[in-house]
Amino acid sequence: MVSDRSQPSKNVCVIGAGPSGLVAARELRKEGHNVVVFEQSHDVGGQWLYDPNVEVEDPLGRETSLSVHSSIYASLRLTSPREIMGFTDFPFLEKKGRDMRRFPGHGELLMYLSDFCAFFGLREMIRFNTKVEYVGMLDYGEFGKDLRWVVRSKEKKCEKMVEEVFDAVVVATGHYSKPRLPSIRGMEAWKRKLMHSHVYRVPEPFRNEVVVVVGNSLSGQDISMELVDVAKDIYLSAKSTDVSVGLSRVISKHENLHLCPQIDSLQEDGRIVFVDGTWVIADTIVYCTGYSYSFPFLDTKGIVVVDDDRVGPLYEHTFPPSLAPSLSFIGIPRKLIGFPFFESQAKWIAQLLSGKRALPSWDEMMNSIKEFYHSRDVAGVPKHNTHDIACFEYCDKYGDNVGFPHLEEWRKELCLSALTNADANLETYRDSYDDHELLQVAHQSPHFTQLEVESIPM
Repeated sequence: MVSDRSQPSKNVCVIGAGPSGLVAARELRKEGHNVVVFEQSHDVGGQWLYDPNVEVEDPLGRETSLSVHSSIYASLRLTSPREIMGFTDFPFLEKKGRDMRRFPGHGELLMYLSDFCAFFGLREMIRFNTKVEYVGMLDYGEFGKDLRWVVRSKEKKCEKMVEEVFDAVVVATGHYSKPRLPSIRGMEAWKRKLMHSHVYRVPEPFRNEVVVVVGNSLSGQDISMELVDVAKDIYLSAKSTDVSVGLSRVISKHENLHLCPQIDSLQEDGRIVFVDGTWVIADTIVYCTGYSYSFPFLDTKGIVVVDDDRVGPLYEHTFPPSLAPSLSFIGIPRKLIGFPFFESQAKWIAQLLSGKRALPSWDEMMNSIKEFYHSRDVAGVPKHNTHDIACFEYCDKYGDNVGFPHLEEWRKELCLSALTNADANLETYRDSYDDHELLQVAHQSPHFTQLEVESIPM
């Protein structure tokens, strides 16, 4: 909805300097707002800023406030080709002397984000090594009135808490940090090594061990494949033993990799009993069971809650109707082409705050949320998968809120091509592919030709 009411620029706090926080900062500044980005780490990147120092973290990540933000392991490579990953006006190009693979390692994406920062001059807005401890409303009055936010932050080397007031807060803290753990009978009784993939970094500590990996998601598959060279046996426990062709091929190729059903119980003597009655004695269990949304700093007086990983109520996964647009979230949706989507979220937030756009009424937003929840329930989608989008059409419809361009057909097709290839060729899809014609179309598109190569930092 276009609005004709322009408003004075706002003082905006962005929490997190990962991909979503960075593009938010850029779009907010473009709209004339004054922006401060709080980043608890020493550099940009968020999840992509690899942190090997996991000894300080509880292996299961049960604390409310985690010491380690990134869940990336040393060998991690992108699961999507680089061509589809870039922001719309800043392609993720190959650079000489760097990781030029189509599915590069995590360090290359961090360099891309660093280049993005340099190109758009974003670092000056970021306060590094600064953790947000509290965000709360200054005075919560009536819907539609201007809200302001108290933000308390603390710099790493300083014990002093700094309190500031902002007109708006954008939460961009990511969703791959707070481990989500299953509930298994006997979990407390099992006294051997337990950990979540959040703190997995390298395979060496598992040499000659019997390891049970719980969950056959991307990280579960990756970690299992990496352990085959060092562990004695790996038992991959999956909700369903009806797995992809690619995973079946990997399992048949490695004698020490076994597919098992879900775990029924854990026993004090080290036994892990599966639902079909079979069991193994293991040294370590690695839970690759995903992540939960967590905002320990945020006090909305119960207006926004996380209920079994449904963050709500949020209009279009972004705005809590009673607090919008002064409070917003970027990066909540999963299973989509992230960077362009974050960019469209950022543009919408920035334009709402400057008065160029207006949100629907509170009633309309709440009805939209209820309809969405109902549609998920009818489709049998578990509550904790509320924000798993997996729909190009939704991304296009979302972008229409600010006239953001629809995803290019080549971007969609390259995404689907990579997913199909991974499904069939799990071990090789990152290095062997047959989408060269699509790739040519991509490279000839305005996305890749819009900037002179010389103007992009090498």
